Amino acid sequence: MSFTVVIPARFGSSRFPGKPLALINEKPMIQHVVERAKEAGAASIIVATDDERIQQVVEGFAQVCMTSPEHQSGTERIAEVIAKCNIAPDTIVVNVQGDEPFIPAENIKQVAMNLASATQCQMATLSTPIEQVEDVFNPNIVKVIVNNNGEAIYFSRSPIPFERDRMMVNTTSADTSLYTRHIGIYAYRANYVKQYVEYTPSALEHIESLEQLRAIWYGDKIHCTVAVAPPPIGIDTPEDLARLLETLK
Repeated sequence: MSFTVVIPARFGSSRFPGKPLALINEKPMIQHVVERAKEAGAASIIVATDDERIQQVVEGFAQVCMTSPEHQSGTERIAEVIAKCNIAPDTIVVNVQGDEPFIPAENIKQVAMNLASATQCQMATLSTPIEQVEDVFNPNIVKVIVNNNGEAIYFSRSPIPFERDRMMVNTTSADTSLYTRHIGIYAYRANYVKQYVEYTPSALEHIESLEQLRAIWYGDKIHCTVAVAPPPIGIDTPEDLARLLETLK
């Protein structure tokens, strides 16, 4: 099975400017992401950026596609890459974030294979069990509910499902076995990405600030299953990176 990995990489970040170029073991973060995509067996890898500083660094080890700085989401940026690079309509495209230097290669391959198998779905993504009660109530951790067919019903920053009997009594209590965290990796075919960006943005995606809700709003199906490998620690701030580097010593 052949698939293409597109890695959106922005320089601007309110909490960590220049994050894709931060060094980890003497390599920029974005290079680690590219290496994970290679390990996954991607047929081609394209870094999508709107910043010349990232372009200059990435050209040393990967293909770069310069994109507009006006995009509101990674999927919109990928749509421009698909058009500029003439990616065939039936190509499976995996969206891997540029700030995930230790994303398991197995997960990248898994989400591509899941899309190839789930022919009734327009997208595929992954999740992981939530183990800490505080994570259930953390709005930075997106929760997902999946139906019996392995299709996402809804994504939210709120605790879903709401345990009426438990939470009506104690608003900070939760049975963690009921909750799963969404992992922000997506697979879709190139022709669907074009369709997605032509949709009018939905109210739900603005309310929750979750772009995947646009697909659900329009009745499209998102395959979602548990990742085969534990997801990496998120790197949102310089302090997060510093803690990670300490663990690598």
